[in-house]
Amino acid sequence: MSVRIDALDRKILEQLQRDASQSLDDIAKQVGSSKTPVWNRIRKMREAGIIGQQTVLLDAEALGFEACFFVLIRTSEHEADWQAKFLKALRDRPEVQEAHRLAGDIDYILKVRVKNARAYDAFYQALISEVRVHNVTALLSMEEIKSTVALPL
Repeated sequence: MSVRIDALDRKILEQLQRDASQSLDDIAKQVGSSKTPVWNRIRKMREAGIIGQQTVLLDAEALGFEACFFVLIRTSEHEADWQAKFLKALRDRPEVQEAHRLAGDIDYILKVRVKNARAYDAFYQALISEVRVHNVTALLSMEEIKSTVALPL
């Protein structure tokens, strides 16, 4: 289903990205519309897949997950069965917040959130016991400068 996005839709999406827990009345007021048209537009964008699942952002450090590692993985394996096993291993590990397949010298980059370096080592040992990788480099984030899931609408 293809949906055209106009200026009002973008304003609605900006409000939802800012705080999805806002009431329809608040969103309508912020975008200069009334509740029913805003609800209809949100419904259409959900049906079109523009708006995905709604969730809550948690503060990792407040919950004790103080270490964020970016893990660079090189592999000499590129067969379909290896990739399926590798992807399953990543999906099965809640520590992996993001995983990307890359172009260039590095094959994959992972964002891994754990309590500390010891927890990262346990994650690493478990991963390499399941799938063969050529080279793994872990980079510890010293400070998060910016993090957002908002798109620049």
